[in-house]
Amino acid sequence: MTKEQQKNYILPIIMMILLFGMISFVTNLAAPMGVVLKNQFNVSNFAGMLGNFMNFIAYAVMGIPSGILLQKVGYKKTALIGIAIGFIGVGIQFLSGHSGQSAFGVYLLGAFVAGLSMCLLNTVVNPMLNTLGGGGKKGNQLIQVGGSFNSLMGTITPMLVGALIGEVTKAKITDIFPVMYIAMAVFAVVFVVLLLVKIPEPHAERLSEPLGALMSGALKFRHFILGAIGIFIYVGVEVGTPGTLNLFLADPHAGGLDATTAGFVVGTYWFLMLIGRLVGASIGGTVSSKAMLSVASSIGLFLVACAIFSPISTHVNLPVLQTSSTGGLSFGLAEVPINAMFLVLVGLCTSIMWGSIFNLAVEGLGKYLAAASGIFMTLVCGGGILPLLQNYVVDATGNNYMAGYWVIIAGLAYLLYYALIGSKNVNKNISVD
Repeated sequence: MTKEQQKNYILPIIMMILLFGMISFVTNLAAPMGVVLKNQFNVSNFAGMLGNFMNFIAYAVMGIPSGILLQKVGYKKTALIGIAIGFIGVGIQFLSGHSGQSAFGVYLLGAFVAGLSMCLLNTVVNPMLNTLGGGGKKGNQLIQVGGSFNSLMGTITPMLVGALIGEVTKAKITDIFPVMYIAMAVFAVVFVVLLLVKIPEPHAERLSEPLGALMSGALKFRHFILGAIGIFIYVGVEVGTPGTLNLFLADPHAGGLDATTAGFVVGTYWFLMLIGRLVGASIGGTVSSKAMLSVASSIGLFLVACAIFSPISTHVNLPVLQTSSTGGLSFGLAEVPINAMFLVLVGLCTSIMWGSIFNLAVEGLGKYLAAASGIFMTLVCGGGILPLLQNYVVDATGNNYMAGYWVIIAGLAYLLYYALIGSKNVNKNISVD
């Protein structure tokens, strides 16, 4: 790609980076919305997390079809379809604010449709940014920029929702309308730009065998099956840790914080994930995936155990991202239950787990790699199922939020087992050429 061509692609590059951020923005909207659903409809914690569940269960539905669609219509058309579906999904969520008695069900439908979009967009943003950058180091650099923006939006989303809610007990879907306006506006602008601008199509590798055969081949590898389960569990841990923390902190009878402060505390979890990813990227060339996952899982287990066994009545001053007097973001001290401090720190651990699990699970898969990636995308649905189970435990124990974190303990224990034992390839006799 010539320098002149790269110059012409500045606008679509910006659009793709925006999409990278929107994936995180829309996905991470679902969990803090649990605070709104719980209070507006006077439902349990379990029901409050149903929006998050619908958003992630969409991956189970669209994971494999997204790869098939990519093969048939290409990256640009898949991106346009994903953006259009995203606009519709957020639009349905907006309409739920005006749906009266059926508002809860309408919102859940919108969360599901938005999840379908996020799954589609996840399959295209990395290769499209790489191609727009001309491949090589420049393409990788753009992917890193997009990934950083993705993490930044994950940090901002719970903060923004918390700031908009105001008084927790009076929270309504209509309070979050400004967030939905932003999301729909970005989707609309990106759609128009990508539709009108001619951009290069990333090379989509043609499958040498039917997809079903390749998936069956990947499933012959024990370490891949255990790794796929690991991805399912990891996303559940990543989402469930801050999602339930938000409900805990905003509950007047538990964490006792206002919605704004709760949102900023949870936002700091995602900020620490950004820091952890940057650190992980810097040491990834010298530290093995097995070592990184082992250490991260072990520290995560320790932190969550400390949160479970620490008294809620003990408070600490936690440095968190806050809005400054000038309207910008800065660090400030927030008095929170000590449990929240331990759970926020878990963000440093979850930050490097996806890459480590993926690398361990696909090692030695050869021609089955593409099919394995599709299976991974499907199992992202764990981000909806585990938090739902976690909050079922919370409800069953009389709103004991820390009891719900035993689900997280079990998940981290499995990830430690996978790092130490389950990731070993015991099927090296299978042909992968």
